[in-house]
Amino acid sequence: MAEATTGTEVPPNVTIYINNLNEKIKLEELKKSLLAVFSQFGKILEVLAFKTLKHKGQAWVVFEDVSSASNALRQMQGFPFYDKPMRIQYAKTKSDIIAKGDGTFVPRERRKRHDDKGKKKKEQHDANQAGMGLNPAYAGAYGATPALSQLPYPGSGKPMLPEGPAPPNNILFVQNLPHETTPMMLQMLFYQYTGFKEVRMVETKPGIAFVEYGDEMQSTAAMQALQGFKITQQNPMLITYAKK
Repeated sequence: MAEATTGTEVPPNVTIYINNLNEKIKLEELKKSLLAVFSQFGKILEVLAFKTLKHKGQAWVVFEDVSSASNALRQMQGFPFYDKPMRIQYAKTKSDIIAKGDGTFVPRERRKRHDDKGKKKKEQHDANQAGMGLNPAYAGAYGATPALSQLPYPGSGKPMLPEGPAPPNNILFVQNLPHETTPMMLQMLFYQYTGFKEVRMVETKPGIAFVEYGDEMQSTAAMQALQGFKITQQNPMLITYAKK
C-alpha cells in the first residue's frame, strides 16, 4: 500500500494511515495493540504494518465502513500510543483487501515487497485463527467458572465465596479478556481516564486483570466508559468492582 500524503485533499475512506508510532515496539505487539484501541469504532478488516525500514513507525487500519474510520481519525488524533502521540489521516491509496472486494484491484509494481506482504498476511491470518481457536477453550475453562468473578485483589488472602457484587471501590476487576491481551494493551485503554494508577494481570489466570484508580469515582467513570469494550469481536469486556 502506498503511503498517504500529508495534504488535506485525500477524501474520507475506510482506511486510516497512522504515523509517529513508537519504532521500538515489536510488529506483532504493535498490530494487536492497534486492533485493541481502534476496534471500539467499528469492525476492522485488517491492520497493516511492515518491518521494512521505509515503513517503520507507520501503520494502516482498514475499517468496514467510512463512518468508523472517520470517528477513529477524529477521536484518536494525538492519542498517546506507547508514549508517542499518533498522527492520523485518511490513506491516499485504497488497501488491497478493499480493492479486491469492490473489483478495482490492479496489481502494483512491488515485487520486492510481495513476499513480505504475503508473509504478513499469513501471520495475520494465523493470529486470527489462533485467537478464534482460543476463545472456545477460554469460555470453557474460565467463562463458566463462577469463582473467577469472586477472586480477591492479589495479595488479599484466600478466594471469597460468591456473595453478590463488591461495593464500589477504586479497583476494577476485568474479565473475558482474550488470551493475547497484554498489560500494555489494557494500560492504553484505561489510562485515558482520570486517576489511572496501574494494571495488574494474573499470570496463572489468563483472561482477567485488575485496574487501579485513585478513587471509586474515577474507577466508576472508567468502568462505565469501557464496559463491553471489545478487544476482539468475540470478547466484550466484563468490568466489576474488585473484592478486597
